[in-house]
Amino acid sequence: MISEIFLVLAGHESSLFPSPSLHPQFAPLLHPGEQQCLESLAQIGFRYRKIIASCNALSRSTSRYIAAVSRTLTILLKDYQTLVVSTEAKVLLRDPNLVASASFVPLSSIRAIFAEWDAPFAALVVLVEQLEAEKSWKPGPLIDLLLARSHTGVHRISDILSSLAVAVQRVWRTQLTAFVIHGSLSPVDPLASETTYILQDGSMPSCVSEQSRDSIAYVGRAIATVKAAQWQKQLPRDLASEHTKLLQEVLPEDQHAFDRVILQIRTNVSEWLWLNVLTQKDVEDAVDSLGNYFLLRNGEFAQSLIREIERLKLSRLTMRSGPASMIRDQDLNLALLRASLGTTAQHDPTLSLLHFSLPAGPLRPLLPSLSHTQYPTSSTIPMTLPPSSSLFSSHLLGSTPLTLTYKVSWPLDLFLPKTDLATYTTLFSYLSALRKTHARIHTCWSSLSNSQRARRRWTGLGEGGTAEDLLVRKALLRCGWGVVRDMGWFLDSLLGYVMIDVVDVEFLRLKEMLGRGGGLNPSGSLPTLGSSQLPVGTSTTSISSGLNHLDFTTLRNIHSEYLDRLLTGCLLTNPVLTSLLLPIFEVCERFVGQIERWNGDVLPALLFEGSLKGGDEEVGAMVRERQGVVAEINETLQELLESFYEQLSLSTSQQALIATGTDASKSVLNASLANQTTFNATKAKGVEGVRRHVERLLLRLDFNGAFSKGRRRKRDSGILAEGGLA
Repeated sequence: MISEIFLVLAGHESSLFPSPSLHPQFAPLLHPGEQQCLESLAQIGFRYRKIIASCNALSRSTSRYIAAVSRTLTILLKDYQTLVVSTEAKVLLRDPNLVASASFVPLSSIRAIFAEWDAPFAALVVLVEQLEAEKSWKPGPLIDLLLARSHTGVHRISDILSSLAVAVQRVWRTQLTAFVIHGSLSPVDPLASETTYILQDGSMPSCVSEQSRDSIAYVGRAIATVKAAQWQKQLPRDLASEHTKLLQEVLPEDQHAFDRVILQIRTNVSEWLWLNVLTQKDVEDAVDSLGNYFLLRNGEFAQSLIREIERLKLSRLTMRSGPASMIRDQDLNLALLRASLGTTAQHDPTLSLLHFSLPAGPLRPLLPSLSHTQYPTSSTIPMTLPPSSSLFSSHLLGSTPLTLTYKVSWPLDLFLPKTDLATYTTLFSYLSALRKTHARIHTCWSSLSNSQRARRRWTGLGEGGTAEDLLVRKALLRCGWGVVRDMGWFLDSLLGYVMIDVVDVEFLRLKEMLGRGGGLNPSGSLPTLGSSQLPVGTSTTSISSGLNHLDFTTLRNIHSEYLDRLLTGCLLTNPVLTSLLLPIFEVCERFVGQIERWNGDVLPALLFEGSLKGGDEEVGAMVRERQGVVAEINETLQELLESFYEQLSLSTSQQALIATGTDASKSVLNASLANQTTFNATKAKGVEGVRRHVERLLLRLDFNGAFSKGRRRKRDSGILAEGGLA
């Protein structure tokens, strides 16, 4: 009987135990306690046999990760096998601790010896059944499964499953080392695609952070591209050995240590690529391109683009309802190409990297709203508004957000992360909204001037009309001119400040700082993914003793600070000012739309008023109606302008415009001590320069002292005073 029990515990079949339960004919001969002990031991033996059979089946899997689980589990079960053999040996040797009176073996003693494997075998049976249920296992879900099951309060189960998880992670780490250090991918279960080097679904366990995944894809793509090009400069062997050693010391389950190692590898590879692949000319070309198109430094192209978009909206508005009347991404990208014709951007190859996108999908354009809107003032805007990067994104089309994107390929993404590109998109939305509104006001001014000249051909020096409405027509005309004059003056001042005092000054400052990096490499063509074209003859440049070397870290810091100063100088870091600028633009659009609805003139035609209705139509009724609309727009505009100047003055005293925080993704690399000291000193000068920017805007707005004198218009002072003419 005892020998039969040990055979069952060793995984053999027995006629006494056709199942974990005892044979029915043998059960009445035993005490219930003995029967329970035998069935418990049989259960342990059946589970062990199930696990062994599953391990043999899993070992034939084509997945190296499943094979690692099977091999490790087989090794762990040797402790159980040793326990079976040693226990049987004690029985045969009549060990007094196990054999009572040298002739009797209590079943409870054997049950107690093997009880420690009861719970682990139950957990392992569930595990192997789950592994066999799936045809294929990716390393990511498999590691997640093993780590999740190892988080249990039973120490022995946790220890066994943790060992299985570590075994799979070591195999995964080998594949990761091949990809990150050597740029190689396995033909079976590769971590990334062989052409684009994009990480495969399920190749990363969930314990690997998003930042580390991006770094793994970035470093693997960089090393594989350089290796595929068979370039004369490859990653140094000592650096590869150091990275391999770093990876061998961590596992992905230790998330913080693993992230630190991956970040260190990315930093080292980035520095090496900056010294050997990414050149000064590449960076300068990217800065010039982004400045021309996102910061609207190419003025003729910016004006042409705004006209093309307005023409596209008008053409869609004149169509009947249907799919053809919708504006799609391809329509906007075609307008982008048409806008470049006849400008300096026509033959610019970087224009192909620009793309418009509509996040909300195709749309039908809308005319500007002419209804009265309650706009915020300085007293109604809370001081803790969260900044919105998409506040001006819908202004160019007028009804839905529109974003301009810039396609960045390797190795330029070393220099331009996604956060920087998002900042450029925000700046483009703001600057294009400002320039579009400015162009609309100038068009309105021209329209009013043309209408005035045409009318004076018949009315002489007056405005015409009967004696009853002569003064009213004159006052309405003067007020309309006063409104468009104030709008044009404010937009001229703001646009001049933004483009000259902020964009041009900061852009030239950035170019000057890039030019001071004397240790940069000569120019060369950019390598592309899947291509073998790489810079030839490029080597690490020696650093002259009289010039400061502009390393990759300092470059990233300089560019990040440049974008911060642009956002601050353009007032986009102050939510109160931003929330006042948008309604000012909307009021200007509303006034221009109203003038367009009135056929380009603020006054009704002399023969038009009173001719549409019966003889009871009061003379001058249409003039008085327009007078109320213009007066309401003028009052709203003046309140917004005064609120804007008040908040701008407060921002300089409270230093609300100084951006003290930096994006963590922009400063993940540690600069050298000398470069960091220089960068900090330069940043301090930049903060002082931002203060000077805002002071220049205050001087532009208050050149005639109108705001500083506390001008307040009164409703009862007449429409001329409301128009700024009295």
